[in-house]
Amino acid sequence: MKLHELTPPKGSVKKAKRVGRGQGSGSGTTAGRGNKGQKARSGGGVRLGFEGGQMPLIRRLPKRGFTNIFSKEYAEINVGALDVFEEGTVVTPELLKEKGLVKKILDGVKILGNGEISKKLTVKAHKFSESAKQKIEAIGGKAEVI
Repeated sequence: MKLHELTPPKGSVKKAKRVGRGQGSGSGTTAGRGNKGQKARSGGGVRLGFEGGQMPLIRRLPKRGFTNIFSKEYAEINVGALDVFEEGTVVTPELLKEKGLVKKILDGVKILGNGEISKKLTVKAHKFSESAKQKIEAIGGKAEVI
């Protein structure tokens, strides 16, 4: 089988309906839009969320909460996940991203205390939880805040 021999399964591909191509086609004149009215006009139709003058749902529902524009979002990683590095490695946010342990660095990296660490590492991050700091330093490593 070659690329040019590939065909889609029978009945899976339909021809597009060509509207407004003369009376004989069956969808000429009004092109399937009906007779007159807002939806028959070019550029016609109502805006998103418009409910014919009824108070729209989005305006009927109460507003709730607020978004703090100063909040910071940290990429979080557990101390147990750092065991993949070799002894004496300087672990930086860039190295974590390179290894695929964090997807995005966001506003910084925070090391959390879940799991166990068995290797002496120098960990550089933006934030540490108290338990993570204790676990890193108990093994003889360093927890440095960037």
